[in-house]
Amino acid sequence: MFLLNNIQHSYGEQTVLNLPQWQGAQGAHCLVLGPSGSGKTTLLHIMAGLLTPQQGNVIIAEQDLRQLKKTALDRFRGQFIGIVFQRQHLVNALTVFNNLVLAQYLANVPQDKKRVAAMLAQLNLTAQQQAYPPTLSQGQAQRVAIARAVINQPKMILADEPTASLDDVHCLQVLELLENKAKECNATLVIATHDARVKQRFSEQLSLEITYT
Repeated sequence: MFLLNNIQHSYGEQTVLNLPQWQGAQGAHCLVLGPSGSGKTTLLHIMAGLLTPQQGNVIIAEQDLRQLKKTALDRFRGQFIGIVFQRQHLVNALTVFNNLVLAQYLANVPQDKKRVAAMLAQLNLTAQQQAYPPTLSQGQAQRVAIARAVINQPKMILADEPTASLDDVHCLQVLELLENKAKECNATLVIATHDARVKQRFSEQLSLEITYT
């Protein structure tokens, strides 16, 4: 579950996010909609604990993120929150396989190489497990990023514009993959997008608008 109370955040004098309250049940699938500049990425970064809001509280899986110091917050994020960024941020010097092992290591959970191999097999990436990220196609890199986000069976999966640059076929594949992986571990799924193709799949939606101050 998640609960956000009185979230406000600004960059300089520009308020980019003003959210009185938003919450979702464990296992819910939610959509954050809004044009570029409406605060979607800022909201996801706040929910992930990558950014501390200037005002308000963020509770993820019954944990108030403000109560965690940096090291504990990093560990909590690694264990309970999976993130699919707009850009994959894969480590180019590591193979696909070791990118997933690294996610386990950074979360301070056992490095289960059998689980990594099984995850890659599920996503039809076995042939690429010893490849390096720069050699992957866009679709392969996206699947690796999703695999990394879910390898630790998180309680929450956050995806930032995961379909923005994809054609209709690959858009549907990525959405189904995110939804299926979230269901497997009963994770709350939150997707931020301005992609109109995604709207019809989600009944729980939050719409953000550009805030001018």
